[in-house]
Amino acid sequence: MSNSTTANNSQEIAAAADFSNLAGSLAEIAHGFYLRGWNLGTSGNFSAVLNRDPLQLAITASGLDKGALTVDSFLQIDESGKVLEGKGRPSAETSLHLSIVRMLGAGAVLHTHSVWSAILSEAYGDASGFFIEGFEMLKGLEGVLTHEHKEWVPVLKNSQDYQTLSQAVESMLQEHPQAHGFLLRRHGLYTWGVDVAAAKRHIEIFEFLFEVMGRTHR
Repeated sequence: MSNSTTANNSQEIAAAADFSNLAGSLAEIAHGFYLRGWNLGTSGNFSAVLNRDPLQLAITASGLDKGALTVDSFLQIDESGKVLEGKGRPSAETSLHLSIVRMLGAGAVLHTHSVWSAILSEAYGDASGFFIEGFEMLKGLEGVLTHEHKEWVPVLKNSQDYQTLSQAVESMLQEHPQAHGFLLRRHGLYTWGVDVAAAKRHIEIFEFLFEVMGRTHR
């Protein structure tokens, strides 16, 4: 066996290990979110960057129970959303994940469908968003150092036209580059992070704050 063949095999093994590790982490997170009522049934989707150049993601296959995901529930896709490895089709919202990763350099993108995110997205939908300020939990968001931080949470109109929706997300991120997440109206929360752990933390922070706001401002 030549040295080049050995090197290629080693790279393939390493890539497979990276995919398995990321998919396993995302599956574990999805199970935890399911238990907390943030991703019931088949709702939501999760992705993480496998490679930057060329861009490749590990992402949930569509239509799966988020409380029962395994490594085999994830697909490897390229920058156009084409499936490179795995069985099934990627989430219908794959283009949103790709837009967020490209624009922000995110390492992972997580999407939940909680009761409180749905309620607040409707309550503040006409205003296209709302501010959260004064809560200590805001310091869990990347780069936020004080509870006095004022976080704008954009609310976008939901659509089944994902090309149009992706363009709306990109326009919103250009207008609000410091945002840590956004809501789709009557739908759910999208947030991201430099890696899977950071994105998970952002979900937990936002979901806590959404519940506080919802219970306080009924």
